[in-house]
Amino acid sequence: MTNPREPRVHPVPILSLRPTQMTVGMREVKEKRKRWRQHDRKKQADLLGKHMIPVVYGPDERYYVIDHHHLGRALHDEGVKEVLVTVIGDLRMVEREAFWGVMDNKRWVYPYDAKGDRRPFRDLPKSVADLKDDPFRSLAGELRRIGGFAKDTTPFSEFLWADYLRRKLSRKLINADFGEAVEKAMASAKSQDAIYLPGWCGPAEDD
Repeated sequence: MTNPREPRVHPVPILSLRPTQMTVGMREVKEKRKRWRQHDRKKQADLLGKHMIPVVYGPDERYYVIDHHHLGRALHDEGVKEVLVTVIGDLRMVEREAFWGVMDNKRWVYPYDAKGDRRPFRDLPKSVADLKDDPFRSLAGELRRIGGFAKDTTPFSEFLWADYLRRKLSRKLINADFGEAVEKAMASAKSQDAIYLPGWCGPAEDD
């Protein structure tokens, strides 16, 4: 049922893309926007050609984003109107009522809100512009960048780390002192409590 990656050679309106998650880390989005603005128009066009958005083709002829939500939101916020997509799954033959069940089974959707609670599929955003901020997702992203855990192929692995950190730190601390929050997150990431998480690279045993 999954096709080889098949890039669309014509642009797709960015607001027509349907998210498969409810939140992003807005701190990460802002960082991507900052890097985008550092490039001239030629470089930006080159980047758009290289960074295609992976999607699933749905039964309603819509494209459902299954990765790079942060990039999609950043590009939208920077005024980009169209992007190229890569179709990694074609589910147009699936009945509309069964679509989200199939997506869930393939781990192509993550319907959890900014509190880490699972929500009905109908609550998923209708466009990248509607994605909400989850500070713990930003914290997990920063933690991975500084080596707190390794990049992993597990779907939505950084959200799994975000939910772990949600139980260890307060949102108030993240908003008040992100640097201190990162330090505490690193300590939690190296503990045995996190051994079940994807990409865990803490000590093999406690001293």
